[in-house]
Amino acid sequence: MKIGITCYPTYGGSGVVATELGMELAERGHEIHFISYAQPIRLTGPHPNIHYHEVEVSRYPLFDYPPYDLALATRMAEVSELYDLDLLHVHYAIPHSVSALLARQMLAAKPRGRKLPFVTTLHGTDITLVGLDRSYLPITRFSIEQSDGVTAVSKYLKERTMRELDVRNHIEVIYNFVNCDVYCRNKHNPALREEYAPNGEKLLVHLSNFRPVKRVTDTIEIFERIRKQVPSRLLLIGDGPDRSRAEWLAVQKGIHDDVLFLGKQEQVYENLSVSDIMLLPSELESFGLAALEAMACEVVPIATRVGGIPELIEHGQSGYLADVGDVESMANYAIELLKNDDLLQQMRKASRAVAQSRFCSTLIIAQYEAFYRRMLERSS
Repeated sequence: MKIGITCYPTYGGSGVVATELGMELAERGHEIHFISYAQPIRLTGPHPNIHYHEVEVSRYPLFDYPPYDLALATRMAEVSELYDLDLLHVHYAIPHSVSALLARQMLAAKPRGRKLPFVTTLHGTDITLVGLDRSYLPITRFSIEQSDGVTAVSKYLKERTMRELDVRNHIEVIYNFVNCDVYCRNKHNPALREEYAPNGEKLLVHLSNFRPVKRVTDTIEIFERIRKQVPSRLLLIGDGPDRSRAEWLAVQKGIHDDVLFLGKQEQVYENLSVSDIMLLPSELESFGLAALEAMACEVVPIATRVGGIPELIEHGQSGYLADVGDVESMANYAIELLKNDDLLQQMRKASRAVAQSRFCSTLIIAQYEAFYRRMLERSS
């Protein structure tokens, strides 16, 4: 198949999943065309089946806000016609599904036009934040209903979308995934652990885009409590608006020497594979991709009981769940694990087993392929 993929190319779950999906599909022989305003952050290195098409947005003085969605629609139609794409797969409803709808109409209006099907994958904030804004709700609902196929990354997100947007489409749940051959323990650079923990400290890790919904300052609060009981260090992977608050809080609590801000990382599996516990105190997660990547690396997640996370983590078996803001419980779970090597090893193996049995790319990519084929058959 020839597939066009559009996503936000920034450091966030939807862009990561879309990029990894494209790379996995390319490895399976499909021809993939990324269409976006910048090259996706995880799209590194050439591949004969992967092509990138930049969307250029003209900046006229007339426009306070350049119309990216129109430029994207034009580029989608152009690439689809030039390369004879079979379908478009857009990640994040606004504005990508609207642009795909316009591209489909543009191609259908040509003298020898055809219907170009498009699939929309809902990731979370496109529904829970943007989609529920009264300014965007009608167009979000319309673009979803006009999609030839719709997927959601968790049952939670599917149910919330159907309830709050009142959409009539069938929404298929296709979970996020991880490449279990890449995300695994101590495979890449085991010497990193000694660099981060030269005195044998335990390693905790947090991975996010540091937006307020991720509650990164809760991670600092949790780590302070853990550090009082267990010699440990904290790795913070990512960047964003709350980084400064987290840095200042670490300084105020006198733990900044043991809190390592690593910034954005392209190969997050290197740092995950040497860590012990992931802290994910988010206010909301539609799935929890960071937790899944950690679990594949045998890093035990301690997360909040929100959104789609309980579909991934079984409390007390493959990780721990707590209420939002309950930093005491999350710290206590971590301390119990770090003081009991047998329990830590047991839960590490359980975390990895969940990733392998339910969320490996070999399982999930096949679901996407089958979904695409059904959409093409329906559109033919």
